[in-house]
Amino acid sequence: MTRLSVNINKIATLRNARGGNIPDVQKVAVDCEQFGAQGITVHPRPDERHIRYRDVELLKPLVTTEFNIEGYPSDSFIRLVTGVKPHQVTLVPDPPDAITSSAGWDTLTNHDFLVEVISEFHRHGIRTSIFVGTEPEFIRGAAKVGTDRVELYTEPYATNYPKDPALAVKPFVEAARVARDAGLELNAGHDLNLDNLRYMKEQIPWLKEVSIGHALIADALYYGLQNTIQMYLRQLRD
Repeated sequence: MTRLSVNINKIATLRNARGGNIPDVQKVAVDCEQFGAQGITVHPRPDERHIRYRDVELLKPLVTTEFNIEGYPSDSFIRLVTGVKPHQVTLVPDPPDAITSSAGWDTLTNHDFLVEVISEFHRHGIRTSIFVGTEPEFIRGAAKVGTDRVELYTEPYATNYPKDPALAVKPFVEAARVARDAGLELNAGHDLNLDNLRYMKEQIPWLKEVSIGHALIADALYYGLQNTIQMYLRQLRD
């Protein structure tokens, strides 16, 4: 079964809108695990507009499933991750002011930089994943920099799925095969939801993990968090 990692950034966004500690980010992470989530994802940004660096430190002893930290590998991010030592770090090529991740790495242009960063995380025993698009050359380039996994950036799939699911998923299936042939394990994330998740899972059954935040938290407003997590898990069952 593909694992579900819940991105709790939007919980922190809601908390930060009023100050204080409502909702409690740490409690929500623990609750997500108790409700069936198989991982917790956070994406701390330099301005700490949602998840704060301190949140990451507080979450580490609480997360009992898989802890995944996403972000651009700046010096401060690298220090945070190597200090916390999560199970996985997902590297994204976001500029500091990005609203959300919107592209994958050019692993050819950034080859030397990524080799250095990944080597540092591996030295601390942290599994690495690189955020990529569907370009075969960048996926093969990811294998050459030594990463353990790639995470497919699935926003184009989600955008095109309502018009033609088969056409929307085709480049992602091809990219997934390139990754598998290159010896890489595969994650996916960005704009996956209850409408499009099962179809992607059916077409790429060897997906190791999906990271879902915005849609899942939005659905929880209507269905409740526990029920929503179970609904997503049902989409991922073989």
